[in-house]
Amino acid sequence: MPKDLEWNAQGENDATRGSVRSLEIKQAVTNKRAVILMLVFWFIFSVFTIRILYIQFFKEVHGEDLRALAEAKYQEARILPGKRGTIHTRDGGVIAEEVPSYAITAILSQAQGPNHYVKDVAETAKKLSEVTEMEEAFLRERLEDGERRSKYQIELGKEARGLTYEQKEEIESLRLPGIVIEEETRRYYAKGVFASHVIGHESRQEEIPSLGLEAKFDDVLQAKDGKIDHQLARGGRGIPDAKERIELPENGSDLYTTIDTGIQVTLEQAMTHVEEVYTPEKMTAIVANPHTGEILAMSNRPSFDPNAYHDIENFSNYAVHDTVEPGSTMKAFTVAAAIEEGVFHDEEMFRSGQYEIDAHTAPIRDVNRGGWGDISFAEGVYRSSNVLMTKLVLERLGLDTFSSYWQRFGFNEQTGIDMAQEGTSRLTLESRADAARTSFGQSSAMTPIQIVQAFTAIANEGKMMKPYVVQKVVDESGKTTYERKPEVVREVISAETAAHVRKLLRGVVSEPVGTGQVYDVEGLQVAGKTGTAQIVEDGKYLQGSGQYLYSFLGMAPYDDPQVVVYVSVTKPNLEAGGGGVAPVSYIFNEVIKSAVAHTTAEENKQEEVSSESLLSLRDMKGKTIDEAVAMLKEDGLTPVVIGEGSKVVSQSPQVGEHVARHERMILRTDGEETSMTDMTGWSVRDVLKVTTVLSLEPSFEGHGYLVKQHLKDGVLYATFAPRVEQQDDNN
Repeated sequence: MPKDLEWNAQGENDATRGSVRSLEIKQAVTNKRAVILMLVFWFIFSVFTIRILYIQFFKEVHGEDLRALAEAKYQEARILPGKRGTIHTRDGGVIAEEVPSYAITAILSQAQGPNHYVKDVAETAKKLSEVTEMEEAFLRERLEDGERRSKYQIELGKEARGLTYEQKEEIESLRLPGIVIEEETRRYYAKGVFASHVIGHESRQEEIPSLGLEAKFDDVLQAKDGKIDHQLARGGRGIPDAKERIELPENGSDLYTTIDTGIQVTLEQAMTHVEEVYTPEKMTAIVANPHTGEILAMSNRPSFDPNAYHDIENFSNYAVHDTVEPGSTMKAFTVAAAIEEGVFHDEEMFRSGQYEIDAHTAPIRDVNRGGWGDISFAEGVYRSSNVLMTKLVLERLGLDTFSSYWQRFGFNEQTGIDMAQEGTSRLTLESRADAARTSFGQSSAMTPIQIVQAFTAIANEGKMMKPYVVQKVVDESGKTTYERKPEVVREVISAETAAHVRKLLRGVVSEPVGTGQVYDVEGLQVAGKTGTAQIVEDGKYLQGSGQYLYSFLGMAPYDDPQVVVYVSVTKPNLEAGGGGVAPVSYIFNEVIKSAVAHTTAEENKQEEVSSESLLSLRDMKGKTIDEAVAMLKEDGLTPVVIGEGSKVVSQSPQVGEHVARHERMILRTDGEETSMTDMTGWSVRDVLKVTTVLSLEPSFEGHGYLVKQHLKDGVLYATFAPRVEQQDDNN
């Protein structure tokens, strides 16, 4: 064979063998890839299968319950809001309640169309500021902010919430594009600053805490929302005749407090007057029933309107939270301890002026450093002698006995009043000097509520009553689930000792040498103790005009006390005159008159009701006078018509209140009153009904039944006295 043909054949064979080898390599690669793909698919299939089985078995994905998701997709839930419980005064008046309110949001997204977003920022801000309390510049800043403009909608701040119905109507009338008003509820405090530190406020913003009873009894007042579940078809359409699942809301329970409306209003007005005239640093006052421990009124300054919760500056209820060196009001308890131990004798004499404790301690001095010479123990009480108190503790009682009485009066423990943040006292009784100073109100510190609790023992025949402000809790069905009963903490002193102390305290007010003459309200027989306490700042006692805590602790009438009242005023501006007693006496005298009148009226009402069945009053408003009179007479009541009109515009007592048969019912007409109704012989309660319907301010003296009345500048001045029974001529 020729060589060239042989070479070609050889080349073809080599090429063939190369192709075969290349094919074999490709096949191997393909097979390898196929195996890898098969393994991958097998792995994925296995994972997928395991996942399906897991989901099928456990019914969840990424922690989400598939059944719940499916139910959510084909169920629509509508919230049924519950209503927070209402807080009432002792007579059922509303202090705090849930009311409808409205909130503003602004839609910023242009996707809603030209008439459905805030387009004209300047105009929108200007008009909203005229209706709400928000500043125009603030609104413009929020609406123009670039970061916010990228959002669908924004809220306009806390001032844009809690709007009234009138504000909502006015905003809607402006027809502002992009401004949406949503309905919600808000907490409304009908009486404003009325007992604001007692009631507190319910906060719905994290940065502001809830206060007072709203915080303390939140679990009782709080509502539980309900809901309605609707079944939906694909696409979100409702299913005809589908069953609804309804979970009804649970409304919160109502609180009935011990606060008396009339007394509290008088207290607030008096404190506001003193605040305006004397501009003190702070004030506090407490009115209590010494026989039950009920707090009838309590107030502080500075105060606040809980409706404007974002403006609250003073969160502290001084009456319960603050501890102070109370001053000479504490002498009442030192004297009580000495009388109980048999070491106080009214006519016994002592040398006033100063008392030397030892060579290393500054002497104890009376306010009159030269003293009044040799005076009796009784006169020492009237004149508020520090020397007498020191003598009683160091020479008669001894430190251990004196300390034991301070503990029995509860000055070493919290009262346990049903309010939040009660303060803790500080007793300093280790040395003779400290015990002496504590006896007249220095060195140791107490809370005002501790002082009031201790004073109930003197007013209540020696039995000290635990203070409280919540009378009862009533659930939404009307069932009383909790009712507070008066609780005796302990019997501190005997009834005889208590009566003796009250007689001495009456002398403080009525005797010519007494320090409390300015508190001698005519017809009330006030007994009490004055106090002027030094204030410690930076470890030193302040000096100078007005740099004191002025106070008075009193009761009336002294022989059978119906109320006890504590008032303190810290660092008043005394340029208005009258000295430190002027602001305190103004508050005390106004309040004690109101308190005695109201408690006497309540007693009269209870006596009248005790033998008669109660009626629930019907609404007479809008009825003609003839219709109303006929209906009231049918109910066995005694109608009294005020005014010359033909229709009833208001009534007292109010609708729903319970009254006794034959009780007076006051009807005010839509006509003018030509002359003041003669109320001679009426009880305090009936006279208060007239002041209510005529919107008059009551200024009452005495207790019992009306003997004199006078109307001037919107104030009804009335004098009351007990009924005098005619005696048999043979006696």
